[in-house]
Amino acid sequence: MSHRKHRLEVLISREEISQVVTRLASEINRDYRGKPLLLIGVLKGAFVFMADLVRQLGLPVEVDFIRLSSYGAARESSGRVKVVQGLKTPVEGRDVLVIEDIVDTGITISFLLDYLRRKKPASLKLCALTDKPSRRQVTVSIDYLGFTVPDKFVVGYGLDFDEKFRYLPDICSMEN
Repeated sequence: MSHRKHRLEVLISREEISQVVTRLASEINRDYRGKPLLLIGVLKGAFVFMADLVRQLGLPVEVDFIRLSSYGAARESSGRVKVVQGLKTPVEGRDVLVIEDIVDTGITISFLLDYLRRKKPASLKLCALTDKPSRRQVTVSIDYLGFTVPDKFVVGYGLDFDEKFRYLPDICSMEN
């Protein structure tokens, strides 16, 4: 598969993704049975994963989104994180589950978890579709994890490069 100057190779197929989303939903259903849950999706990357996950949850969930920025149009995180779009839903006293597409250096998600802890949720956990521990700079605990990916730039299933490739149904590694 190629898109002009980028070569893409399927790392995780849509079938594998579907199976993992089902497993994650089952774990979350078990852990939060009968409890109202606030899901916070990290935009833009997590929206595809979150939509598929929500459809498999048998829980009373409320959904909100936060948008953070640390990349811009680059492949490398700038290391400086800012809230571009904040939450509309109060967090205090709520069971909160953050939905993330990828945990890479850990800088952005660590910033977000600290930001949310200051809002005093009853509980705060992290669900990540993918983890790239080889690039970790900040320790992050992932409560619900889909896949560990190698140190390659990945796109598809919501993951992008400069706003491109989110539409791909598989998770692919991208090379120039």
